[in-house]
Amino acid sequence: MPTEQLINELQTYGVRLVDPKATAVSRRGGAGPSDHSPFTIDGATVMVPIHNAPAFESPYLVEKPDAAGRSRISRDGIVLSEVSFPLRPKFYDLTTADGVPYSKIAVLHGRDVLATTVLQTCIRYQSRTKTCQFCAIGQSLAAGRTIAHKTPAQLAEVAKAAVELDGVKHMVMTTGTPPGTDRGAAILATSAAAVKAAVDLPIQVQCEPPDDDAWFGRMRDAGADALGMHLEAVTEDVRHRIMPGKAQVSVERYFSAFQAAVPVFGRGQVSTYILAGLGDSQQDILAICERLVRIGVYPFVVPFVPIAGTPLESHPTPNAAFMHGILQPLARMLGESGLRATDVKAGCAKCGACSALKTYERGLVA
Repeated sequence: MPTEQLINELQTYGVRLVDPKATAVSRRGGAGPSDHSPFTIDGATVMVPIHNAPAFESPYLVEKPDAAGRSRISRDGIVLSEVSFPLRPKFYDLTTADGVPYSKIAVLHGRDVLATTVLQTCIRYQSRTKTCQFCAIGQSLAAGRTIAHKTPAQLAEVAKAAVELDGVKHMVMTTGTPPGTDRGAAILATSAAAVKAAVDLPIQVQCEPPDDDAWFGRMRDAGADALGMHLEAVTEDVRHRIMPGKAQVSVERYFSAFQAAVPVFGRGQVSTYILAGLGDSQQDILAICERLVRIGVYPFVVPFVPIAGTPLESHPTPNAAFMHGILQPLARMLGESGLRATDVKAGCAKCGACSALKTYERGLVA
C-alpha cells in the first residue's frame, strides 16, 4: 500500500493500540484537531486518532512498541508497515520559574513542532448558538491539562528549553478569540516578540482575520514568520451550521484578509486550515483551494476528526476515497503553482502531520 494511501486510511479510521500506554505524546481536548498521537511511518510523522469513537473500532492495530518506541501496524493480521512513536520530550519534566509544568504551557506536536494555545478561552465557546461544534478548547482547561493564559515570559522560557533539550524546529501559536476587534492579534504579537527575544525559532501565529489589516505588519514585525487564518469550512451554509459564531466573519472577508497578508508575510507563508468532511463537497473545497493558491495562500486540507465531548463527537469521518479525491489534485495544484510545504517557514503546513497532503506532495516529486 503506498504511504500516502496508508496515512489517509489511518487518519480516517484511527488506530487501536495493543498497549494504550504505548504513546508518551498524545492530545485530548484543546483547540483544533485532537484525540491524536504522533506516529512516524516511512519517514513521515503524522497525527493519527487514538482516543475517539472511530479509533476504538478501527480495523488497524498497532502492536506494543519496543523500548525504542518501534512497532508494527497491521490490518486483518497482515503487517502493513513499521511505525515508531516519539519518546517523551525532555522539556515535559520541567516547570516554569513560577511553578507551572512546561507541558501545560506548550506541547510537542508531530515530531519537532512546539504548539501552544496562548488563550485557552474563546468568546464563542460558552454559547451554544455561537460555538464551533468541533472545538474542544475548554476541555483540556477543565481537565487541568493546561492553563487559561500563557504569559509571554512563560512561552519564551518553554520555547528555549524545547529547542535546547528536544531539538524543536518551529512553533505554532494559536489562540481562542478574545473580545475586541484585533481577534487575538495583539496577544500573539506580544507572545511572538518574547519568544524571538529568547530563542531563534520560526513561529506561525494563528487567529481570525482582525478588523484592521495593519495587524499583519505588527505581528510580522514582532517576530511572526508565518500566519494561519483558518476557514475550517468553505461554503457559507456549512459554516453557519457548524460554526455559527465564527461564520459571522464571511469567506469573502477571509479572502480580503489573505490578499492583505500575503504581501506582508510572503507567498506561501500565509495558510488556511480546511476540515474536509463537514459537508463541503470535493468540488467546493478544490474550488476554494484554487482561489487560495492563485493569491499565494497554502490551503492545508485535513480530514475532520470528531473529538469526544463535542457536539460533533458522533459525526462521521470522511472516507479515504473522499480525501484522496481532494488531496491528489490539490498536491498537483500546489506543485504547479510552486507552493510547497517544505518552503513554509513554520506552522501546520510545514509540519503536515494532520493530513496526508505533504506525503502526496512528496510522491509527486519522487
